[in-house]
Amino acid sequence: METSAPLTLFNSLTRRTEPFQPVHAGEARVYTCGPTVYNYPHIGNMRAYVFADVLGRTLSFKGYKLTHVINITDVGHLTDDADAGEDKMERMAAAQKQSIWDVAEHYKQAYWADIRALNIRQPAQWTVATDYVPQMIQFAEGIAAKHCYELESGLYFDVSTVADYGLLARAQTEDGEGRIEAVEGKRNAADFAIWRKTPAGETRQMEWDSPWGKGAPGWHLECSVMSGAVLGFPFDIHTGGIDHREIHHPNEIAQNQAHCCTNGLDDAANSGAKIWMHNNFLVERSGKMSKSSGEFLRLQLLIDKGYHPLAYRLMCLQAHYRSELEFSWEGLGAALTRLKRLVMAVEQLKARIPAGEGVPTKPGRVFAPHLERFTAAVSDDLNTSVALTVLEEAAALKKVDPAEKLAALEAMDAVLGLDLLNMARADLRLCPKSATITEAEIEATLAARKEARAAKDFARSDALRDELAAKGVEVMDGDPLGWEWKLG
Repeated sequence: METSAPLTLFNSLTRRTEPFQPVHAGEARVYTCGPTVYNYPHIGNMRAYVFADVLGRTLSFKGYKLTHVINITDVGHLTDDADAGEDKMERMAAAQKQSIWDVAEHYKQAYWADIRALNIRQPAQWTVATDYVPQMIQFAEGIAAKHCYELESGLYFDVSTVADYGLLARAQTEDGEGRIEAVEGKRNAADFAIWRKTPAGETRQMEWDSPWGKGAPGWHLECSVMSGAVLGFPFDIHTGGIDHREIHHPNEIAQNQAHCCTNGLDDAANSGAKIWMHNNFLVERSGKMSKSSGEFLRLQLLIDKGYHPLAYRLMCLQAHYRSELEFSWEGLGAALTRLKRLVMAVEQLKARIPAGEGVPTKPGRVFAPHLERFTAAVSDDLNTSVALTVLEEAAALKKVDPAEKLAALEAMDAVLGLDLLNMARADLRLCPKSATITEAEIEATLAARKEARAAKDFARSDALRDELAAKGVEVMDGDPLGWEWKLG
């Protein structure tokens, strides 16, 4: 779709908003740090993939040929992001008394289920870390002589061998480096392992032979290798959560500089990617975001409580990706209500279009101002909160051709990804897992209430309504759908 407003994006490396200028004309190559598949992702994790999806959709909307890669980490990521502790995958496999390969497959499928539930588009390629170990060893061999040194525990990267280390994080202080694992023999506090040797007398479920002994790659090495192998250096955009900005991505950048034999980061292309983008945290005050909290907040928990997953997607869109987003059940309920109104508006539009008449490929001229404002919003560093408001204004416009309006909403939803044209409001009416009444019982009670009202037995009608309310069902007289679950 042709759009006029130039796309500008905030580059974490330069700390400023910059016009998007692709490395290859007409193309956009994007790499997103994916999950470590040792546990279910929580909803804070999934915010990163909603953000990356909106970025990819916006690039497509702007007419670029998109190549989006998301990795799956199934080895090498330690229990502390600061390069310390046990391998997350080995630890979970031991705890569950399962094969590490089975653990990885189970949680990978769970992650992919959440991707589908949130209507996140499939990337051009999923890269799985264990598929790239030979390339990782080759990469490490190429930089080892100039940039690495070997200790008993593995091969370490000397951060003093590259210019501007830590520029992305802006944390070149002893306080910032204090989070890094203290290893005897390290030259610098911030040095990190790119290959970890299996300790003497131990056997890992995942280990490979290397010039530095049997062991496994470091987490930071994996992303440098997979992004460069699939997208080539430099590529356009690297995304991840803001937590990656402090250690993981600075270490990736250092490896990329070493591999590409580049100098300082005054030229962003020397980092491997021209633009580094990070979404902010999802904040939840009860502490249930942590995976160590037992029943932590994962997408399935929202569904079990009766909230459609796309309500969470809309909740994410309501805030700018670089702002903190506070999660609350009340806020999620409000997002679900907002989504219902949009879905109802689209359903009513579709009902007004004569059977057999298709939706126009382009919106009518009356929607040109809306599309211009929408394009300006998403082109301004993915300002989805404004774009969402413009979509709602277009949906509320009166006395216009329904087919042309539907085409306008379809064009906007191609970026926001709420699946409005394929949803029915009934799809949003999810039965909470804890409900003590079935949908068949609800319908039977509503039928009895309808008979009571027809007989003017209002006392019985009210009693039946109260009976449903006590079981979490809200009856809405005059609504063709009839009822909803009370939320919260």
